Amino acid sequence: MTPARKPAVQLQPVVDPAGWTKGDLARDKSWVHELTAAEIADLDRAVAGVEKRGITLMDLKRSDFALPVLGATLDKVRDEVIEGRGLMLIRGVPVHRYTREQSGIAYFGIGTWLGEPVSQNGKGHLLGHVKDLGDKSFANPKDRGYQTHDKLPFHSDSCDVVGLLCLHHSQSGGESTVVSTVNIYNEMLKQRPDLAAELCQPIWRDRRGEIPEGAQPYYQIPVFSFEQGYFTCNWQGGYIRSAQRFEELPRHSPALVEALDMFAAMARELCYHMDFRQGDIQLLHNHVTVHSRTEFVDFPEPEKKRHLLRLWLATPGGRPLSSAFMNRYGKTMLGTRPAGGVIVPGMKFKAPLEAE
Repeated sequence: MTPARKPAVQLQPVVDPAGWTKGDLARDKSWVHELTAAEIADLDRAVAGVEKRGITLMDLKRSDFALPVLGATLDKVRDEVIEGRGLMLIRGVPVHRYTREQSGIAYFGIGTWLGEPVSQNGKGHLLGHVKDLGDKSFANPKDRGYQTHDKLPFHSDSCDVVGLLCLHHSQSGGESTVVSTVNIYNEMLKQRPDLAAELCQPIWRDRRGEIPEGAQPYYQIPVFSFEQGYFTCNWQGGYIRSAQRFEELPRHSPALVEALDMFAAMARELCYHMDFRQGDIQLLHNHVTVHSRTEFVDFPEPEKKRHLLRLWLATPGGRPLSSAFMNRYGKTMLGTRPAGGVIVPGMKFKAPLEAE
């Protein structure tokens, strides 16, 4: 049974349903939902209805995607992701018999039941693609990890919830791992409260070239924040370290370096290795989890390359966020919630069906 949430106080242990261990996830698989035949049929009808009416992904709204059967399940899924453990796995989306457009409609439609899609990059992608483009490297500050086959460090994305739909898995590697940042924080607090305190201070991050209007190429936000009795974590270890390329920023202190190293080590130690199959949708609450993936090798056939569809979702009414999050998103955001994805000057929203 997940614990009831108690008001979170800085540098005190956090009691939260999202404070699970890898043993908890292994013992209790209620966070995995296998779609029933009736739910799949409901999804098929909704996809066919969108196709028949000629509604584009950019125009698709929840009201266009009626799910009289699956909808009740998605409401429970959303509650578990936002208020519960902070993760869910939906298994069995029939992408093996869907066209690419049908897979996009199904996934985007499901997303509208969970939140509001926001831009994932400077190109304005509301539907994203995780696929090796062949000429990108995470080591390049101008490239994004999802465009590569590289191992990715643990991180949280710049939105409330990130979702991944697996169209094709890799020939080898590409294993998905996830860890509760509530658990990391509590363990750090227990072992090294001085280092936990370091991560409660604002820390510079690299925007990696995706700069909002009027903003600098870097910004500050703590790793651990506390707002209205809620704990949140924002971890982008690679972006924190790469911000040191800017000579005008202060150098990391020995204590901060030790704290960053401890967080990364705790993530590796406490993470859960998730079985991620074709047709699975992985949903993660970025404010209470971090995730990573191992390096992967693709099949030689182009049509078999590892390919995931991605959604970044804002969740109105979700976990309260401190004003520091405004530093990440700039002045232009979706609605009033500071979780509006990546917004840069001249950007136009789009939802491509292929990686670009």
